[in-house]
Amino acid sequence: MASPMSSPASDSVPGLDLERFSAWYERQCPGDLGPALTARVVSGGKSNLTYAVSDGTTTRIVRRPPLRHVQATAHDMVREYTVITALAGTAVPVPRALALCRDETVSGAVFYVMEQVSGTAYRRREQLEPLGPERTRSVALEMIGVLAGLHAVSPAAVGLADFGRPEGFLARQVRRWGRQLDGSRTRDLPDADALLRRLQEGVAARAGAAEESTIVHGDYRLDNLLVHDDKVAAVIDWEMATLGDPLTDLALLLVYDRLPRISGGASDATASLAPGYPSAEELLAHYERLSCRQLGDLDLRLGLAYFKLAAILEGIRYRHLQGGTVGSGFDRVGDAVEPLLMAGLAATRNLQRKTIGLQD
Repeated sequence: MASPMSSPASDSVPGLDLERFSAWYERQCPGDLGPALTARVVSGGKSNLTYAVSDGTTTRIVRRPPLRHVQATAHDMVREYTVITALAGTAVPVPRALALCRDETVSGAVFYVMEQVSGTAYRRREQLEPLGPERTRSVALEMIGVLAGLHAVSPAAVGLADFGRPEGFLARQVRRWGRQLDGSRTRDLPDADALLRRLQEGVAARAGAAEESTIVHGDYRLDNLLVHDDKVAAVIDWEMATLGDPLTDLALLLVYDRLPRISGGASDATASLAPGYPSAEELLAHYERLSCRQLGDLDLRLGLAYFKLAAILEGIRYRHLQGGTVGSGFDRVGDAVEPLLMAGLAATRNLQRKTIGLQD
């Protein structure tokens, strides 16, 4: 999740020991960075922490998990490093991966280093408005084009055939995000229980149905793209990538776009409100044309997307309460959780009838 502010550069930042990092990185990539390093927390990390490390001439990007409350299967730096390495040279623009550190004694967690890519992560309406409606529309459609391109990449062709287990993907996602929410819950969320039950019933009704599988990003949205000259220069934040149902990426993107309308101001991710930003129907139609994929009924995927985003934000809220966040803008993150759960129930109100054939 993108954080609203970057910290000033310094020789000491939370979660990154620059002295140990410098010694380790020199062994991995000799001469790439000089010995006198500064670092700052980069905008782009309400979940994982992202740093820009510089010797005054060259800058590299470092990614590591949060400081506290790291749940199993979340914040997987090895997964990020693996997928961006595999996608290098494909039509999907990704930063060049430089080094992976599995030794947690270096800086307290597994982390990796990648090149810095020039571009803007558009998060707020105010960032897009200077582009004007036509360019804003073009950027949003470019976003969809890159997503369709990702879903067209053959996992086997890039060495990712074993990157995930496609069979039963939707059922596993429902179980996973149910566990994630339980691991962060500090308050009563009755709509979460109701939505989870509905999703469980929905995937049970699909048991045995064929499921398409592609590489999925898992957190695809405009502010996880670096845009330069109205083109996507890099797709970033791959911690949730796997093999699975491509329509879950599309559904989550639509939910992120709806977030500012349903969160009551709890989210600053307002890019979808900018003049010229396409409607959900336009984005879906564009994806359908480019992917040659029939979208059909997205109710189950949308319900899962609402639940997943609620679980992510509840986890960030929990981490903030525990003092494990770096930067500002975290105090209202949890305010969006209950509206998301309510929207998920609304999106799936016909799910049971549609999936098991019940009549009104």
